[in-house]
Amino acid sequence: MTQVTFEELLDAGCHFGHLKRKWNPNMAPYIFMERNGIHIIDLYKTQAKVDEAAAALCQLAKSGKRVLFVATKKQAKDVVAELAQKVNMPYVTERWPGGMLTNFATIRKAVKKMTSLDKMMQSDAYKSLSKREKLQIEREREKLEKNLGSIQDLNRLPSALFVVDIMKEHIAVAEAHKLNIPTFAIVDTNTNPNLIDFPIPANDDASKSIALIVGKMVEAIEEGINERKNNKDLIDEPEENFDDEKEEVAEEEKEERRPRNNRRPRKPVAKQ
Repeated sequence: MTQVTFEELLDAGCHFGHLKRKWNPNMAPYIFMERNGIHIIDLYKTQAKVDEAAAALCQLAKSGKRVLFVATKKQAKDVVAELAQKVNMPYVTERWPGGMLTNFATIRKAVKKMTSLDKMMQSDAYKSLSKREKLQIEREREKLEKNLGSIQDLNRLPSALFVVDIMKEHIAVAEAHKLNIPTFAIVDTNTNPNLIDFPIPANDDASKSIALIVGKMVEAIEEGINERKNNKDLIDEPEENFDDEKEEVAEEEKEERRPRNNRRPRKPVAKQ
């Protein structure tokens, strides 16, 4: 896994924060200085936090866990969707459906409805419907696809949440906290990093900054997935022929079981 460099963060504009009057005091440890009324983020701390988050996500992916990416803001949605698809991870980029985590069973019903609509559209009964009825079904299918198509393969709750802009996605963060799901997020100078388990202080408004950080997270997940595949291949390999070694071990066990001398054990003397 390639670690992010200071120059990459600088070129992507990760150091630009919000106006001083909009800052959150909890972000003070991550702020380097103020320039022209704008806070500048300490990129050395950003670099350390990116590496920490990437290592944690790599371990999650290695153990077969799934990470849900959440980014509904205009600058992030296309970038996050493209990167999440690379590693086949679920993502939400349109609108966070309230209760998606806390009321997951209802969301799954909506996803199943989408599947049933697909089956119906391929059946003969669908062909006999009127044009208006077909149009209604198609519109409903498109609406479900737009909002829930990206989480169609999510059969259980995700093991972690990666959020871009926790101010905008505060409902998603609150639901994750309620269910004790670990959270990873890009936190800007106007947010509270204490709400996140793995905060990454950086600019969450610039598409270059978002693309760089999310790209590093996706690389870490991809590495974890590849390690998991390699470990599985090693386990599934046929064992080599160790008959000679087995025979030696068996002989050693026999030797250990044999009594060391032929003397009878002493009889216990009755105490008078």
